[in-house]
Parts: sequence; structure tokens; C-alpha cells
Amino acid sequence: MCNFVFVENLKETLILGKRLSHKLNPKSIVFLKGPIGAGKTSFVQGIAKGLSISEDITSPTFALSHHYDSGKIPLIHLDLYRLENVSLAKEVFFSEEEEAIQKQAILVIEWPELIERVIDNYWKIEISYAKNYGRNYEIRDPKNLLTFS
Repeated sequence: MCNFVFVENLKETLILGKRLSHKLNPKSIVFLKGPIGAGKTSFVQGIAKGLSISEDITSPTFALSHHYDSGKIPLIHLDLYRLENVSLAKEVFFSEEEEAIQKQAILVIEWPELIERVIDNYWKIEISYAKNYGRNYEIRDPKNLLTFS
């Protein structure tokens, strides 16, 4: 089942991320897709808030990943934007996935296009700019069963 949600601003983006965090479990994988500036990292900040993570959440574009262990469930935030090689993207992903499994963490991946084919069971969040303002979120759970409301 696909859920469509419109958000007007940063506050609503954080609230939506927080709401999603309550539907995630340890070892959940979340793909975040959308253009630059759409609010992917802001959405992750909302997820972190819902997990009671105390650290500041920043974009891992240059570091590739950030790990946050202070919350109810650990969070690994991965960004594959700078990677152009599928093999390297898979290597980075599988390394982070292994750590997520060991830590019982949630793994959130921005720019997952290079690895999308190697994963079966993941949340897919697609963010797009709304016509005049705000953002549209298309949310699919791994089994396409959950109504997100």
C-alpha cells in the first residue's frame, strides 16, 4: 500500500519523520529518494527525534555515514550521493548493513539508487517538490500493507 502525505514546512517534515520512527523496528531499512534540497536529512532528523536520539543529525554526504547510538534504537544514516560505482556502493552498504544488524539499528539511506536492486525488504520514501510550496511524500512499507496515517 502506498501512502501519500503532503507537508508544508520543516516542522511538519520533522513530525512526519517522528511518526515514521514509531513504525520502524531494529534492522529496518529506509530508502530516502528525492532531489537535492527536498528535505531528506530533515526527515532523518524527525526519525531521530522519534527515537529519542540526543545527537545533532547532519548530512553524511562527505563522511558517507553517521552512527547515532543514544536513542531507544540506534540509527545509522548513510548517504550514497557521492558514489558513482555500483560495486563501491554495494560494499559500503553491506558493511553498514552488517553493523546495523549487529547493533539492532535502523539503517536510513539517502540516494539509494545504486543498491536498490540488491535489497528486498525496505521502506521506500520518495520526496518531491509540491507545485507551489511544500513537499509530497510517497511512503511504501516493505510489505505494502501498512496504512500510514
